[in-house]
Amino acid sequence: MKLRVGLVFGGRSVEHEVSVSSARSIHRALDRERYDVSLVEVDRSGHWHLRDPDHFETDQSGKGQEVTLAPVPGAATLFPLSAAAVPGSSDPAIALDVIFPIIHGRGGEDGALQGLLELKEIAYVGSGVLGSAVQMDKDIAKKLLAHAGIPVLPWLSFRRHELEGQGMQRAVEAVAESLAYPVFVKPANSGSSVGINKARNADELISGIREAMAHDDKLIVERGIDAREIEVAVLGDTSPEASVPGEILPNHEFYDYAAKYLDDATELLIPAPLSEEESRSLRQVALEAFRTVEAAGLARVDFLMDRATGKAYVNELNSLPGFTDGSMYSRLWEATGVPYPKLLDRMIDLSLERHQSQSRLQRSSRLDTPDSTGRHSPRRNS
Repeated sequence: MKLRVGLVFGGRSVEHEVSVSSARSIHRALDRERYDVSLVEVDRSGHWHLRDPDHFETDQSGKGQEVTLAPVPGAATLFPLSAAAVPGSSDPAIALDVIFPIIHGRGGEDGALQGLLELKEIAYVGSGVLGSAVQMDKDIAKKLLAHAGIPVLPWLSFRRHELEGQGMQRAVEAVAESLAYPVFVKPANSGSSVGINKARNADELISGIREAMAHDDKLIVERGIDAREIEVAVLGDTSPEASVPGEILPNHEFYDYAAKYLDDATELLIPAPLSEEESRSLRQVALEAFRTVEAAGLARVDFLMDRATGKAYVNELNSLPGFTDGSMYSRLWEATGVPYPKLLDRMIDLSLERHQSQSRLQRSSRLDTPDSTGRHSPRRNS
């Protein structure tokens, strides 16, 4: 019997189209002999729609049958919101065994979707609520990594209200005093390098802060270095494994959104030209970072390696990295000896194993157990 997989993609963030591209790549690679796949696009208004798999590669409308998850915990079922027939099915409801979320950015990587699936007691691919939220928030992730002794570049964080009035000038002065130029300005909660800018002076810093605030209420300003950009893919839960490192050679000054998805001139070196010791060290640090932020299933760990000193810093972790045709994650595993379809198999298997383990957890306490009269025992003060 085939495993029923719900591939959920799209979303309300600026990374909607990247998510659609990732979903198409995953859909092509999933083993049809093993999986029965339902395609669910979350549109920019937050509504869930089924997509016709026969036209998924070419259909841009994204407006199939609108569906919702069943309100009953443990029932991974999609119900249509109208009387219209579900494409390709005589049953108005679609039962699923596991959800494969590939929504990038807000609403997909920040723990929100994961929280919904946890409440519904549905198995899903990737990190849980905490791990997703931590990886999404660059400020919190850096604090945890630094506390664990994992190298990160110096940074400052600012919230929107701290930049009001004279706050902007105080922020500019703090950056000049603590970090020095150049610096990178980033929304704290954003993926695909959206809203990131390099600032070489106060005017560029203010401009970068304003753009970052268009994407989030919190931002970070990070010391800039002349660095190589290295990435390592991690796969697993209790015993995660790390791929060979890969290096990015962007045609742009740094690996921003345009370089990732719009510029074919960006070169990926897999494996990265590193010494055996450098490669081993990066893979080990990637695993330590993965565990530190409570990641699960998969993550991509991005490093900045100082060209002058050779020291590597963890830049960020991505709980749901891109799976477009040119994305690093699957290509790193291909180079490590795990073909793309087998990689997806492993990710789905991990999600089911974790869900099964969590389902065995005790969900009631002794105080919730009725006594012989059928009444609950009173709470005792200690």
